[in-house]
Amino acid sequence: MVERFVDRQDAGRALADALKSYANRDDVVVLGLPRGGLPVAYEVADALRAPLDVFVVRKLGTPGHEEMAFGAIASGDVRVLNRDVVEYLNLSADTMDEIEERERRELERRESLYRDNHTMPKLNDNIVILVDDGLATGATMRAAVQALKQHNPAQIIVAVPTASREVCDQFQDMDAVNETICLLKPDQFQAVGQWYEQFEQTTDDQVRHLLQKARKRENITL
Repeated sequence: MVERFVDRQDAGRALADALKSYANRDDVVVLGLPRGGLPVAYEVADALRAPLDVFVVRKLGTPGHEEMAFGAIASGDVRVLNRDVVEYLNLSADTMDEIEERERRELERRESLYRDNHTMPKLNDNIVILVDDGLATGATMRAAVQALKQHNPAQIIVAVPTASREVCDQFQDMDAVNETICLLKPDQFQAVGQWYEQFEQTTDDQVRHLLQKARKRENITL
């Protein structure tokens, strides 16, 4: 196993290899979490010959320490809180509501921008592979899982290139998750980016470009 990934594309190809048992099936859908999860998910969907779409989730960052998530939100009015962080920082309900309102506006903006009048692929009774570029607190992915459950998929697979061992174990223990794949589970995990040689921020334009490429490929193969 590699010590670090070159970039998100390299990580996506490695993740696809671990998911190859799901290749060439008509009941598999790959959903990438924006923005950093899309380049990884694109490689996975391309290798598995599966439809790709975006699943919009927003992290709720603590004031002054936005990288530390006290929770996350997702489509369908889903909110997941990290109770340990909330209690440790003594966050008030007003503060959390104000941050959520701001992030909800951004979530709706991104859904409109990325979806581009395209409907979500059929998820009910299908195997859905949720992909991100890594898991730090896991709050974003937990919100995604809860929101996805509302679509009644046959199975939910959580797949990431890297995560802390503790967070990966949490998803393996979740009843809603049928399988969890974390390629790198370092003991000294501080941030997702430390396990990539190149970890530039993914832009909205890059997300749209990857989704457009995936849609074109799917139309060709239909």
